[in-house]
Amino acid sequence: MPVTAIVGVQWGDEGKGKIVDMLAQRMDIVARYQGGANAGHTVVVDGEKFVLHLIPSGILHRGVQCLIGAGVVLDPEAFLSEVEGLKGRGIPVEGALYVSGRAHLIMPYHKRLDRAAESSATGTKIGTTGRGIGPAYADKAARVGLRVADLFRPDYFRARVAQALESKNILFGHVYKEAASSVDEICAAYLGYAEQIRPYVADVGGMLRAAVAAGKRVLAEGAQGALLDIDHGTYPFVTSSAPCVGGALTGLGIPPKALTRVIGVLKAYSTRVGEGPFPTELDDGVGERLRAAGGEYGATTGRPRRCGWLDAVAGRYSVAVNGVDDLALTKLDVLDDFAEINVCVAYELDGKRLEDIPDDTEPLERVKPVYETLPGWKCSTAGVDKYLDLPSAARRYIDRVEELVRAKVSIVSTGESRAATIIRK
Repeated sequence: MPVTAIVGVQWGDEGKGKIVDMLAQRMDIVARYQGGANAGHTVVVDGEKFVLHLIPSGILHRGVQCLIGAGVVLDPEAFLSEVEGLKGRGIPVEGALYVSGRAHLIMPYHKRLDRAAESSATGTKIGTTGRGIGPAYADKAARVGLRVADLFRPDYFRARVAQALESKNILFGHVYKEAASSVDEICAAYLGYAEQIRPYVADVGGMLRAAVAAGKRVLAEGAQGALLDIDHGTYPFVTSSAPCVGGALTGLGIPPKALTRVIGVLKAYSTRVGEGPFPTELDDGVGERLRAAGGEYGATTGRPRRCGWLDAVAGRYSVAVNGVDDLALTKLDVLDDFAEINVCVAYELDGKRLEDIPDDTEPLERVKPVYETLPGWKCSTAGVDKYLDLPSAARRYIDRVEELVRAKVSIVSTGESRAATIIRK
């Protein structure tokens, strides 16, 4: 029962889109298991760039079925816009893309609450994208959310919206000093989406379980990264879902024994978007060089990413939590122009050396990285597709990363295109 999960092992933005796209050609199904339209997976095919937010990266391969699981929160406007964008570029979608009726909907009031909370003078700022992801998951957990299937029961849908707005409008009026949301306006817009979405709605969990039983090859695609996991990340500066591998099981409705392989995606340096601890952050010219060379700007928001050296302590933690079998090391070519490359091998906290990531965010905000300096290679690796064609210093860097994070690097990405990839195993 061959199910492979793709998991980011940093704070997201590791380049999972390319890895999913590359592996999708060998798969029957690619299924997205969590997150929402706050994620952005960038894929380059024959020089043409595609930025996908909700739709699995496998959609760029004919004959691959793409599924959106119950663990995803779906913005119907964003979904339909993405569908139309793909159609306009000649990508066939009908019959290839399905979304679970169990997936929860992102409602307009979720987006308003997200933005209002972030701009409020009180409380902890997380640095969200303002896309309503957190409030949608909060309503899901509170059992007051609406699901895709609810769109096809207009009276029920209207009653649930009215019930939700009883409390939401109190918040808008009394806490955030904003106008109330209208039941009529929301229902007119969302019930208008129903017939457009209907052809894509299916029992995704049932489809996946049948596929697993039939021995079909399934690729489970996550968004964000393990260090943003609601349970195992740098809480509270996390996303509201489970990017770790456990989220693939609950988000898709497949049994644990179906999962046979976990591929972790690790960028050759570190980045983070939004607030929260980032021990190796480089708030200097070196960080600017990494950002410029790596094009480190959010695919969804365009925000500049915080950049730093590779944090092997955090990477080792994520590899262990997710049971990573193989690593895909991405953006190696971004390091080409550095004479020396630092890797964080431990932390120092209050005069003590830590080999493991602290359980609590507060000490993680105070740790100092302990670096090991490796020689750079000062030549281009861009587009290299054979391991032995890499300069020896680059191969030594990969070897050291394997030792530090305790997982085999089986894939190396040396550029945006599909061809700029080294397969070691």
